[in-house]
Amino acid sequence: MALAAPSSELNSENFVNAFYIPTYILVPNTKVEPLANVPECPVLVFINSRSGGQLGGDLLVTYRSILNTNQVFDLGDEAPDKVLNRLFLNLQRLKNSGDQFALNLEKKLRIIVAGGDGTAGWLLGVVSDLKLAHPPAIATVPLGTGNNLPFAFGWGKKNPGTDRNSVLSFLDQVRKAKEMKIDSWHLLMRMRIPKEGTCEPLAPLELPHSLHAFQRVSATDNLSMEGYDTFQGGFWNYFSMGMDAQVSYAFHSERKLHPEKFKNQLVNQGTYAKLGCQQGWFFASLTQPSSMNVAQMCKVSVMTKQGCWECIEIPPNIRSIVCLNLPSFSGGFNPWGSPSGIRRRDKGFTPPYVDDRLIEVVGFKDAWHGLVLLAPKGHGRRIAQTHGIRFEFHKGGAEYTYMRIDGEPWKQPLPVNDEMVVVEISHLGQVKMLATHDCISKSVFDPSSPMAQEDGRDSDNEDESPREVWRKFGAAETFKIPDDVNLSLDPSRLS
Repeated sequence: MALAAPSSELNSENFVNAFYIPTYILVPNTKVEPLANVPECPVLVFINSRSGGQLGGDLLVTYRSILNTNQVFDLGDEAPDKVLNRLFLNLQRLKNSGDQFALNLEKKLRIIVAGGDGTAGWLLGVVSDLKLAHPPAIATVPLGTGNNLPFAFGWGKKNPGTDRNSVLSFLDQVRKAKEMKIDSWHLLMRMRIPKEGTCEPLAPLELPHSLHAFQRVSATDNLSMEGYDTFQGGFWNYFSMGMDAQVSYAFHSERKLHPEKFKNQLVNQGTYAKLGCQQGWFFASLTQPSSMNVAQMCKVSVMTKQGCWECIEIPPNIRSIVCLNLPSFSGGFNPWGSPSGIRRRDKGFTPPYVDDRLIEVVGFKDAWHGLVLLAPKGHGRRIAQTHGIRFEFHKGGAEYTYMRIDGEPWKQPLPVNDEMVVVEISHLGQVKMLATHDCISKSVFDPSSPMAQEDGRDSDNEDESPREVWRKFGAAETFKIPDDVNLSLDPSRLS
């Protein structure tokens, strides 16, 4: 991120006024406050006070001490859809009465959301649903464990400071940030109604509002189909299925049972690694049944053009699939990487642009394979780059799998008789994010991006043995297995 302005400038009244929204804009039927000029960067601030341990609550206090308390909202007290509906209805009423201040403020309005990826996804979903003529762009404060969305747009992945100077510096970054459009994706889940029991998706463990994907379609909706239960929604970063979602589900379960143990970001990340070890994903070929392989659980098709689907072969050792929109997954890694010129020529793969209406599909064999992302130019098994993807689950060996959307996991029952579960992902539209100069996300409309340049090198690690993966991974200075994790198998014996 760019250097912040001197603290004396940040603490000036003129600087703070650049973000201030008068009360009559925020609260209907209150006295009009005459201001000489429209603020340069009016912001609405939404904070999940439960995120980041005590940090969310501290951040709430600091923002309210700097800005109008009416423009800072605790998501634990009021949902963003109610806030934004009320605000934009009031703005419309004021504009209809000839209020030019309200008209110009609406065009400059920006949103800050502080929380985990699920909280950020919640705000993105609400803004998308409103279908505004001038939707505000969104900046994300990293208060979660993974913080993939903030990292993808240059806001970092470490929990921020909550003191006055830290907040003022962040506001300065928001003022200087550029707007960037990103693709949004529609997720349709359709399940044949079973003769007995249920295949319905289980409720997520936390933040059900962020699982925008699980709203049941009404019988009158055109997506409804006789004999099926249908659910729909959207995501902005990723959909994943398999071992990574299982570890995430275990982490969320533990956090729900023992929230007092999950108040430190580094401790949380260590716990994540430990759970992956405990569940055997580092030696999946020895500890996990073959029924957990993606190829045995479902048939996978990709959309070659609108409405046309083509079945693709999934390698038999793939146990996790990630459908990625942004180049940030599992704490900031880029599983797709930047394909070399040879890969682009042979398979038609391109770098992962966030606004090209394509989603990148990557597979992983086990946890060691995932950790190859720590190596220079490391990436997962590139499977497809497509306008849409469909998973069809029929009766098979597995009774359930694990799925995850933008950090929120659930345990999904699979068919046991003649039922069927279909998950279909297709392009929906675009939303606006705010990005700093350190943003790693790239636009297809920016050919000057380094990622758009031809690069003849690529890490061909798609079929490496566990020994080769171990060697590469061990060279990464940023990795350390937690001291209380016992890897009881020697990976050198597995090749």
